Amino acid sequence: MPAPERRGHPLRRRRQQERGGGVDEWIVTYSDLVTLLLTFFILLYSFSVIDIVKFRAFITSFQGSGVLDWSSSPLQERSPQDTQQPTEVTATPSEQEIPELEQVNQVNPLVEVYLAVQDFLQESGLDNLVEVRYEDRGIALDIKDRVLFDSGKADLRPEARQLLNKLSELLKRLPYQISVEGHTDNRPINTQEFPSNWELSAARAVRVVRYLVEHQGLDPRHFAAVGYGEHKPVVPNDSLENMALNRRVVIMIIARNPFADELNL
Repeated sequence: MPAPERRGHPLRRRRQQERGGGVDEWIVTYSDLVTLLLTFFILLYSFSVIDIVKFRAFITSFQGSGVLDWSSSPLQERSPQDTQQPTEVTATPSEQEIPELEQVNQVNPLVEVYLAVQDFLQESGLDNLVEVRYEDRGIALDIKDRVLFDSGKADLRPEARQLLNKLSELLKRLPYQISVEGHTDNRPINTQEFPSNWELSAARAVRVVRYLVEHQGLDPRHFAAVGYGEHKPVVPNDSLENMALNRRVVIMIIARNPFADELNL
């Protein structure tokens, strides 16, 4: 007598009939994993390349364009005109090679101006005469008074004119206000022309501004002349060497309104 045919459990047969020829469940899990891996590698790619254009393109991909909209490439390259991305700034002494610095990075424009000034001074051979510093209020160019003036005088030396001629090629491209500031040591002066160090330091600052404006054609609306006398030394006036450091003219590229804090601007 033949053995009776074994039949599966009715509930198991019903599940098999319901699934029919559908896709196995592990395929769905696998596709989710692949999608997550793809998103992860796209994030790695976007953050590994410090490029704001590509980062913005990746962000917009979640808004209906880019890789999630079946674009031809994960992150489409965009021209600077499309994204209004400022061009990179470099600086060299020739007029043709110095870009218009109005186009510097808007996130922190003075960083690129600082680098441009450094490169300009090195290429022009002025780095041993002019010291560049980065401050909260802007970029300072320190020029020692021995380069510009004779002791107790406010008349520009011939060497000073040559130095200012070179600096004017850079200054005329800056879209910022520029303050020329005169400083002296603490030795008193009392002459008919300069009754105190106030007058001497102010006169030296004015001579620099007038030369840049009248002889080099720079815009006078961008300049101010300030005399601090002996009241803002960089080192104590306790030696001849320190006194020489305090006698200086500073060309300050102003980053912001110097009175903004007082006016709550």
